[in-house]
Amino acid sequence: MTEVGIEMRCRSMSAMAFASVLLFIISFHSCNAQVPLLMWTSEGYSLPHLTQPPAGHAVSVENFVSYLKSALTTAPHNVLLFQQDKLSIDDFTVYGGVFGNKQDSAFFNIEAALQASSNPLVLPSLEWSTSDSVAELFERELSIPVVHINPSTLEEIKLNPSQPSLLALHLPYTSGVHSKELLLKNDKIIGEVLAMFKSRGVPYTAVYTGLKPSTVIQETPVMVESSVGRSLLQAPPQPPVKPPVIFSNTEGKPCILLWADTLNVKNTGDWFDLGPQTFGGSANLTSSFCTDTHSSLVLNYKNVNGFQNLRMNFSMRNIFFPVSARKWSILEKVVLEFDEKKAVFNGSGIYSPAEYSFHCQTISSTESPLLVLFESDIQCTLSFTDFQIQGFGVAGGDFSYASDCAGFFTPGIWMGLLTSLLMVLILTYGLHMIMQVRTMDRFDDPKGPAISVPQSE
Repeated sequence: MTEVGIEMRCRSMSAMAFASVLLFIISFHSCNAQVPLLMWTSEGYSLPHLTQPPAGHAVSVENFVSYLKSALTTAPHNVLLFQQDKLSIDDFTVYGGVFGNKQDSAFFNIEAALQASSNPLVLPSLEWSTSDSVAELFERELSIPVVHINPSTLEEIKLNPSQPSLLALHLPYTSGVHSKELLLKNDKIIGEVLAMFKSRGVPYTAVYTGLKPSTVIQETPVMVESSVGRSLLQAPPQPPVKPPVIFSNTEGKPCILLWADTLNVKNTGDWFDLGPQTFGGSANLTSSFCTDTHSSLVLNYKNVNGFQNLRMNFSMRNIFFPVSARKWSILEKVVLEFDEKKAVFNGSGIYSPAEYSFHCQTISSTESPLLVLFESDIQCTLSFTDFQIQGFGVAGGDFSYASDCAGFFTPGIWMGLLTSLLMVLILTYGLHMIMQVRTMDRFDDPKGPAISVPQSE
């Protein structure tokens, strides 16, 4: 082999070695360390609603900090931080608990606390750097230092509900056959701490996460500058969903929920939408109330479409019907007040079981009306889209199972049924005709005597 060939071979081997080292470095940094985070509050308090991230998406530091700022405006400032040495989503799915079977639960206390809390936060994937600094994030937002406690000294802790506190409890972790047993012990410790706070009447905000993931997910590196090959399909970012209107009773518990895409109203003039002023806008809920039998959601507006005072009142009743042996929630009427004029719509066609919410894609007072104009001092028309309301049996800040207004036999279903029936009739007629076919019982004999024709001389 010539010297030129040897030199080129050495350069090729050096380039391959450099590429291998570079690939190893990229693969090492592509280890996506993610841990789950559970956050809940004591009874009587709720966290703001958070749209769950898409599957496989890891929540970043910025997203978690922004949510934490909004959560601490309503959540108790007595924070319990349970930090485990290692934690991954597999620890829940393998041993049961929050995401598993309740009969074989390694996290029974945590599961019970999440079920008792209103609108808990469950993040399956949180960036490791975020989880490692959760205590620092709370210190920054509460402006107080973290205090590390020990389970053996729980009775010695003195708490003042009026002053914020940040208590951190370290929990061990082990892998292998003893993992479930240790997780059961950690769950028992968490239950004891929560019971102590409950017995002393101190509201709290609890957080359960890990310092490191117990399972590291390897991700395939993606070349950003590459223009060939296949790419992963990603769902386009969805616009933020506006929160529903929530009215709470005197105890601070939500009792009426309302959501709609549009709330269109038409008087003698043009259509105008009350949705922007209703959801996150300037409407207030003065004069609203809720009881076990009667609920009324009153939306008050100022200076809308030339009216100084505009009021929309949804009046609902909870009635027991002996025939169905259950209670039903009925929207008795919708009242619109334009300054000194009033329009009353009968909404008795809008009903659902008392423990359910009512949902309808379109509610109009003109076409197939569910709202019928009953009494009016002014010509008025209503049209709601993607309308959902619940006045009884509200648990937390979320709607219950929705009873939809859509009938079972839609036009598409009727077309399919009629087409199928026609095809069955044609098939039946064809089978009947085939069954009527009969074969001949006698045939002519081709070997019979030949016909003889006499010849004349």
